[in-house]
Amino acid sequence: MDIVLYALTALLYGGLAVAGWRAHRHTAVEPALAGVPAGMAPTAAPKMSAGMGGLGRALLLIALLVHGLLLHTTIFPQNAMVFGFAFALSAMFWLGAGIYWIESFFFPLDGLRLLVLPLACVASLLPLIFGGVRVLPYSAAPMFKLHFLIANIAYGLFAIAALHAVLMLMLERRLQRMRGMATRHTGNGWLASWLDTLPPLLTLEKLLFRLIAAGFVLLTLTLVSGIAFNEQLVDRALRFDHKTVFAFVSWLMFGALLTARRVSGWRGRAALRWVLASFAALLLAYVGSRFVFEVLLHRAVV
Repeated sequence: MDIVLYALTALLYGGLAVAGWRAHRHTAVEPALAGVPAGMAPTAAPKMSAGMGGLGRALLLIALLVHGLLLHTTIFPQNAMVFGFAFALSAMFWLGAGIYWIESFFFPLDGLRLLVLPLACVASLLPLIFGGVRVLPYSAAPMFKLHFLIANIAYGLFAIAALHAVLMLMLERRLQRMRGMATRHTGNGWLASWLDTLPPLLTLEKLLFRLIAAGFVLLTLTLVSGIAFNEQLVDRALRFDHKTVFAFVSWLMFGALLTARRVSGWRGRAALRWVLASFAALLLAYVGSRFVFEVLLHRAVV
């Protein structure tokens, strides 16, 4: 049953990703077919690739439901729990794709779709290659399940925020190159035309800090519920291991970013790089440490 869910999930994500890129490529080459180099069409506004229509959104919803069922059956088999860095990445990009699906109803984010869906396709298959470890002692505890759910939603929000930051850095660099030139578009090729599908920087910035604020609230709840659960389990509120240290470092970094944004309106390239550094710390808190222990050191961690 699991292998069918793996295949169906990858097929849906992969098919939607290929269809999206094919539609984008067709849109990008239209000026060239008319005798104008791609990226240099004299239009007053950037080209928009073919958006995800009703069928595409329905298929993505099915992919999300199948992927969610896959995660549930593989992480919680027969009242136990199996988890690892591959499962964490799969869950992170499942939530990221879900957040994109919701955002797509309100903002034109076709450029983000072309990035999220291939990553979700690859991440959904990682547990087949890197199996997790069985977690038995406390997997059935309601407090742990709540902590686990909140943590993974937070990770998903920050993952999609990091992708937003990458896109914004690329778009800002393109706008810098365009500055001082008479034409709106500079450069040819798929990258330039892909960046033209993105919303304005101010829209992306608004979405970015909305995601970070929501993720920060959930990350705070994750740390609080983790402390409460750890005290319930081993009578110790905190265990200062690599996971705890990097989680608190990430929390402090995201908190400092939101504070600076509110107090001084911090924005621009430096703020975006701070977002990526904060997300890297969050990855090291769990996904990265599990990869080192499970794959490089061949040791089980919980």
